[in-house]
Amino acid sequence: MTMNTINEQITIGQDSVPEPLAARLRPETLDEIVGQQHLLGKGKVLRRIIEQDKVSSMIFWGPPGIGKTTLAHVIANQTKAKFINFSAVTSGIKEIKQVMQEADNSIRFGEKTILFIDEIHRFNKAQQDAFLPFVEKGSIILIGATTENPSFEVNGALLSRCKVFVLKELSEDELVVLLKRAVSSPKGFGDQDIVITDDILHMIAVFANGDARTALSTLEMVILNGDFDGEKTTVTKETVEQCISKKSLLYDKNGEEHYNLISALHKSMRNSDPDAAVYWLARMLEAGEDPLYIARRVTRFASEDVGLADPRALEIAVAAYQACHFIGMPECSVHLTEAVVYLSLAPKSNACDVAYMNAKHDAVSRMAEPVPLHIRNGVTKLMKEVGYGDGYKYAHDYEDKLTPMTCLPDSLADRTYYEPTTQGTEAKFKDRLEQIKAWKERHRND
Repeated sequence: MTMNTINEQITIGQDSVPEPLAARLRPETLDEIVGQQHLLGKGKVLRRIIEQDKVSSMIFWGPPGIGKTTLAHVIANQTKAKFINFSAVTSGIKEIKQVMQEADNSIRFGEKTILFIDEIHRFNKAQQDAFLPFVEKGSIILIGATTENPSFEVNGALLSRCKVFVLKELSEDELVVLLKRAVSSPKGFGDQDIVITDDILHMIAVFANGDARTALSTLEMVILNGDFDGEKTTVTKETVEQCISKKSLLYDKNGEEHYNLISALHKSMRNSDPDAAVYWLARMLEAGEDPLYIARRVTRFASEDVGLADPRALEIAVAAYQACHFIGMPECSVHLTEAVVYLSLAPKSNACDVAYMNAKHDAVSRMAEPVPLHIRNGVTKLMKEVGYGDGYKYAHDYEDKLTPMTCLPDSLADRTYYEPTTQGTEAKFKDRLEQIKAWKERHRND
């Protein structure tokens, strides 16, 4: 076998393996990007920066598969700067310094260098510090992408020199737009006769859970496994279910079943039924529900239905939300389960929720009630002259750390909004509140 034959075979082998659908459809202009309209819509700040070629150092923060790298490539296409793609996974200090030196040389000839770093949070402090002097003197424009909170993962000095843009998960409708484009585009399956319904596209979008890359990869998989009759490929619901290991659990996140299931979870926890709560949790997660949506509802429940009967309930709910944000599905299912079981078994009180709703009624109906003069802050001479702060009693100056001073408007002085229950820890708050009220009553005429 000659060398030419080997090269021919290698070339043929490479050509026969198409790029993944997500790579083929990667946008080249801002108008081709789906989603992120809060940043890239007409007249929005990031769009203006890119269109005017005034790109400065920035960090894109958001979950996987939403277009951080894609946006960097669009900037590369629309900017007049030299563009270098750098990986935080494979690059060390030596590579960083080499690239920085090249950028330093380029700036002397008036050529800007944009350095894109994917997964910048994977760089350690020493590696991040290596960029700092070059960012400071303008040798490079740094664009970093991260799935982690840059406040915690990026050095403060470097972060202070970068504008942080928060990218959002794509909505179900935005993912469907992207999937339809993939079916019709010549870069996708536009040269094939594909039969796929909107319902199936929505199923794939629900499964993708805001991740464009997952949505396109799933679409590619279901089309390649569709029913081909020699002329056209038909994608059925059964094909989708087989490819993504989901059965009839898939449901419309905006439909009735979505609200039925979250209602079932909420009411099961309220009724202190951990078995039912975990079942409804599993129904939602296995149907492709966003775990962060569930975590938000669980956090609401912690204060609405448990409240001060167990103040730790809110801590655990928030911790579960953070865990879901950090690691996502399927691993975060156990964190949600822990929170749901804890909240189911916690003592229940809706006293805080009732207190707010009653106070809200008075606040909305009596918007013009003035703040009593004695609890206004007299920060200027004129304010003090007209009585701001007169009669204010600083609680810490008193032995019991209490004063009989009233803090509600005069017309609402007799109102009681918070009425604690005797459930769990709230019983202690109830005793404390009764002691405070009794003390104030005894000292009201002091």
